Amino acid sequence: MPSLGADMEAATLVEWLVKPGDRVEKGQIIAVVETAKGAIDVEVFESGVVEECYVEPDTKVPVGTPLARIGSGDRVVAERAGPVPEPALETKPAAVETAVPESAALSPPIPEPPPAPGTETVSTVVPEDGRLAASPAVRRRARELGVELGNISGSGPGGAIVLRDLERAEAGGTRPERQRAGFDRDEMRRAIAASMSRAKREIPHYYLATTLDLHAAERWLEEYNRERPPESRLLMAALFMKATARALLRYPDLNGHYDERGFHPAERIDLGMAIHLRGGGLIAPALQGAEALALPALMTRLQDLVQRARRGGLRASEIGSASATVTALGERGVDSVYGVIHPPQVAMIGFGSVRRRPLAVDDMLAIRPTVDVSLAADHRVCDGHLGALFLNEIDAQLQHPEAL
Repeated sequence: MPSLGADMEAATLVEWLVKPGDRVEKGQIIAVVETAKGAIDVEVFESGVVEECYVEPDTKVPVGTPLARIGSGDRVVAERAGPVPEPALETKPAAVETAVPESAALSPPIPEPPPAPGTETVSTVVPEDGRLAASPAVRRRARELGVELGNISGSGPGGAIVLRDLERAEAGGTRPERQRAGFDRDEMRRAIAASMSRAKREIPHYYLATTLDLHAAERWLEEYNRERPPESRLLMAALFMKATARALLRYPDLNGHYDERGFHPAERIDLGMAIHLRGGGLIAPALQGAEALALPALMTRLQDLVQRARRGGLRASEIGSASATVTALGERGVDSVYGVIHPPQVAMIGFGSVRRRPLAVDDMLAIRPTVDVSLAADHRVCDGHLGALFLNEIDAQLQHPEAL
């Protein structure tokens, strides 16, 4: 069970997406787990064959508990082959018995790999556990779309849900958040409180803030978006994220994790983005490798993270990998935000609302778009001098948006 937060102690395995004998590739989603943050997809970190699933669905297990064994597949082949028969003592043919291996009998009912695109295989048998009749392709597609199968009437054999049913639901705008009935908003608040209490207790915070002139960034953004369709346009948030990632690249002491052994700088910029959930609560998935993303790709990834965070479908690697986090409350109309560092990270960067204000420009008074940016940093790793240089670097990056 992967750790999805500094204060996470356990999670519940909701569903296996593979079964013993399936070949998996690194990064493939193999299971869904439920935490105080909602339903999270768990990837596999090594390629191989699933030899055994250790945990049954709907089981709550501590962080660090093995969920499955990934190997070469030799063990699965040996188990399915059964024991080697002893030499017969008689010349007449011996009776042959077919037995189901014990490991297979104990395995939970797991979907087969999805069929080729365009095929529409349906399940004609409703399992005894009460799960809806739907093919593996349908279940996988429903997870991608964020559609709750329980809200859809099946048109397949025996009332099974088929792909065309999903298409109708998608066309009709049926996209509820993927949160199980057992999701507890109060539990999420307790988890947030525990994490923030630990942060304020253990991390010696210092705070800095400054106001940035966005005149150059706004003009460049208007020019960039002028001839592009709405779905291809950039938001100022994308420039904020990229400028922050570039600044972290130059000041790596603010990008990494601090534990009992001290500070460990991260190898890349996995920039967390604090996202408010409609049902209440907060989650901060990581925009992985943000420093290397072109602005259009970064904008697409950012929108995708927000959508999956709110409807369900975030990956475990996106939850636990952030090396620094950005919180932006500009859409809420606040001028400044001073965040609490999310352990084991050492920095939280905050952006307020973009507002037009009078500024002194070349001995003249001008009305310019501005934003207040703040930094909460860990005094065990750096001091205010480096923090000030970091904020100045964000400013410098935004003065040349064409280079982002």
